[in-house]
Amino acid sequence: MKVKDCMCNEVEYATPSSTVHDCVTMMYNKHIGCVPVCNNSQNVVGLVTDRDIILRCIACNKDPNTTPVSEIMTCEVCCCDANADVKEAENLMSKNQVKRIPIIEDNKLIGMLTLGDLAANNNIDDTRVGDTLNNICSCNKKNAQ
Repeated sequence: MKVKDCMCNEVEYATPSSTVHDCVTMMYNKHIGCVPVCNNSQNVVGLVTDRDIILRCIACNKDPNTTPVSEIMTCEVCCCDANADVKEAENLMSKNQVKRIPIIEDNKLIGMLTLGDLAANNNIDDTRVGDTLNNICSCNKKNAQ
């Protein structure tokens, strides 16, 4: 199965100059935990997570209304090609300890794939999804020690 067959096509994104407040509003309205950041060509240049907002904005006493997301975003983002096999996406999630991956085609953002998308897909073995989650958590435990 290809990533494009189970990803979310309706993806919102921010630009590097968008404010943290803009991202928070987008997350709240769309019930999502992260927002990809794209340049004018729709190339992914970063990712803003709820954790980034807490640790790099709120905890540092930055004003969300004026702070651009470029100051708090995670810059090293692993992306997956839409035509890749789902197993490749699962491996990326495990290796990079992430539950969400921007999906690209011709280097442009076209969707997002989450661990929840994989779990909700009836064509993907639940055990495989559970193994991916376990790998993500196991990696985190190793790094925390």
